[in-house]
Amino acid sequence: MSLQASLQAMLDAQRAALARQPATLARRREALRALRTAVWEHRDALVAAVSRDFGGRAPAETLALEIFVLLDQLRFAERHVARWMRRRRVPGSWFLLPARAFIEVQPLGVVGIIGAWNYPVLLTLGPLIDALAAGNHALVKPSELAPHTAAAIAALLAEAFPPEHVLAVPGGREVAEAFCRLPLDHLLFTGSTRVGRAVMAAAAEHLVPVTLELGGKSPAIVHDSYPIARAAERILGAKLLNAGQTCVAPDYVLLPVGQVGAFEAAAREAVAARYPHFVGNADYTRIGSEVHLERLHGLVADARARGATVVELRGADEDPPPGDRLVFPTLILGATPEMAVMQEEIFGPLLPVVAYDALDEALVFVNARPRPLALYYFDDDRRRQDRVLAETRSGGVTFNDCLLHLAQHHLPFGGVGPSGMGRYHGRHGFETFSKQRGVMVQGRWSAASLLAPPYAGRAGRLLDLMLRWVGR
Repeated sequence: MSLQASLQAMLDAQRAALARQPATLARRREALRALRTAVWEHRDALVAAVSRDFGGRAPAETLALEIFVLLDQLRFAERHVARWMRRRRVPGSWFLLPARAFIEVQPLGVVGIIGAWNYPVLLTLGPLIDALAAGNHALVKPSELAPHTAAAIAALLAEAFPPEHVLAVPGGREVAEAFCRLPLDHLLFTGSTRVGRAVMAAAAEHLVPVTLELGGKSPAIVHDSYPIARAAERILGAKLLNAGQTCVAPDYVLLPVGQVGAFEAAAREAVAARYPHFVGNADYTRIGSEVHLERLHGLVADARARGATVVELRGADEDPPPGDRLVFPTLILGATPEMAVMQEEIFGPLLPVVAYDALDEALVFVNARPRPLALYYFDDDRRRQDRVLAETRSGGVTFNDCLLHLAQHHLPFGGVGPSGMGRYHGRHGFETFSKQRGVMVQGRWSAASLLAPPYAGRAGRLLDLMLRWVGR
């Protein structure tokens, strides 16, 4: 049997199982509890697998940024799924009286989820929570770039679910390409914009709707009135989580002219407080692969060659030993648009700094570039905050901090334009994986019957009256 035929057989088995077992509230809650139990019981294996894939990742980061968030997301979904499922009455149109109408929410069917390597647990199992709450069955493709985590996830799901309910489909690029060609009821992909285009093209063959969680260059704008030390502490703190390998990490900073030196000094203090040293420090995450390591080195070399001042925030006597995929926190001062580091998503602990004279100039700079997945603005003035919201477009926004909107269960998460399409998290994810089915119930007598032909008499006069009523 070919790879495509084998995947199709998995899909067919899940469709048949869903037809046999309606997605009741009890069954959805049972699935969510099964996943929560499995994540809790496999947490140590997941932490170890992620660290092995990265060549060293702080266990506390995996526990805080992936395991904790997943478990809390599961609790949230279990608590709210009954309300999300509830049939919703809506007013009937006056000209269709006495008909009544309501919205019935039902699962889409069998959905596909393609996870990412940088947060291989959260970005694989997080969308699965929303899919299960919506009553779907799911095929899950963990990232082949995190093979040890992919194996751990496959073991976890195999223990928690029968394969006709949730099934992991590990494998490399060939498997991923075949996965995207399946006639799924929905496909969610997390990854780069380049690969997202290929995923969307493959899904279009069967008109499969897609949610694309991509990335982009998320800016952090610091207003002149905001305390520079506080801004540096929060920006660097967010940037260095997972060594900058976060889709919503601040990608570059826009600073008022005259504040660059103060920001550099504050950044040094913030980094030193978190990481007194880097070599041999298990709290500082390594770069995910040799390919990404060389790419980051290339970005630094290009920026330096084009006139940037490169500042490594580390001790003078520290050098990474051979084989250690360690990149020090690095400020790139005097960054300019033609530098590669300002043209592609960095995905590492490099932070370009661009100076601006006035807020107008900063907003023009941001708006001249593709719409980012996140935007961060540091300023306590509500009117200026509202102005930034009104004059920019991005997937999400956090004022006076970074990243944290991602963990708000009541907020939708998703990009816009090149940074993605669609949304998930909480009720918004439930709705993404659900069909909002409109239902009308006609009464014994129907007002619409008054408009039946022939139109020369009463029906025509009534239609003319109705048109005049709505056209006034």
